[in-house]
Amino acid sequence: MKKIALLGSTGSIGTQTLEVAREKGYKITALAARRSIDLLEAQIREFRPEYCAVADEKAAADLKIRVADTDTKILSGDEGIIETAAISNADILLNSLLGKSGIRPTLAAIESGKDIAMANKEPLVASGEIILGKVKEKGVRFLPVDSEHSAIFQCLDSEHNSSRFISRLIITASGGPFFSKTREELKDITPAEAIAHPTWSMGAKISVDSATLMNKGLELIEAARLFNMSADRIDVTVHRQSIVHSMVEFCDGSTLAQLGHPDMKHCIQFALTYPERSESLCKKMDYTQSFTLTFAPPDEKTFTLLPLARRAITLGGTAPAVLNGAGERAVELFLSGKIGFLDIFDTVESAVNSIPVEKALSLEIIEEKDRLAREHIDTLVGARA
Repeated sequence: MKKIALLGSTGSIGTQTLEVAREKGYKITALAARRSIDLLEAQIREFRPEYCAVADEKAAADLKIRVADTDTKILSGDEGIIETAAISNADILLNSLLGKSGIRPTLAAIESGKDIAMANKEPLVASGEIILGKVKEKGVRFLPVDSEHSAIFQCLDSEHNSSRFISRLIITASGGPFFSKTREELKDITPAEAIAHPTWSMGAKISVDSATLMNKGLELIEAARLFNMSADRIDVTVHRQSIVHSMVEFCDGSTLAQLGHPDMKHCIQFALTYPERSESLCKKMDYTQSFTLTFAPPDEKTFTLLPLARRAITLGGTAPAVLNGAGERAVELFLSGKIGFLDIFDTVESAVNSIPVEKALSLEIIEEKDRLAREHIDTLVGARA
């Protein structure tokens, strides 16, 4: 029986991971979330994990009382999540935490010898060199859960499709809810409109990132790190049907693509069953029926965070960490109604342009740049107010 530690168990990816675990009969040894203790209590009572960590300490204290009749040990705070990642008895840790909070738990799990299934893209964006260096040192598997990176990984999972034959990676984008809109048409966008994704059911932050194409920029950086590919060899194409999840073009001109209905349970299950495959909960494609696949270039003049992300990974060092930290803070402010939709683009670009790039030699340096990026956004917003 495969044993899984799940960080971010109350979010969209986390709850879908539990659907897969329920179907496959996998053992959940640990859960973690920021709060949402009603859902956490239900998850504890169903899956009976050894540990459950809650970042919000008040919520953790409440949950500890609620589940006192179970054998689950409740840990609290960010340190509790890190400890849970390290000590839980699991074969693989699936990280679907939000933002930079996933960095230190991922490193703790790798240090303890666990394989990693990564759905939390920000750790790779901000500190990918450190994380992947530790993966190599410890000899663990690192499996992407994002649909785009899972697709590329699957296209390359053969000695005949070695990375040395790659010409280009092509990442597909749905285009989000504002595809084909001009900058002028975006100026009055509300948070409710921005999180209404046309294809995927996701949390608020990632939905806004999808609406700005920041999400695709973060995925470009993630792909560059995961597949050791320069940014100029990674293309983004808008594919509104979300059937082709990404493609790999090889030096002989042939292209491999991974296709399927837009359902994250496929990527989750692939990571958890790898290197095996098994029947899944996902609906299968019917290729005997007529349907259309379309592709179009992204509008990088309107959605400027995509080319900004390409510039950040080309600059290297701490530039991606600044981009990520600034992006997280700008989205927080947008969702709370403190800045407009277009302000996300302008403030994040200002942070990347203003904060000097250093070599990303340690987590401390990366975390300092992240702090400076967030402060830069707050300063800009305060000045405007």
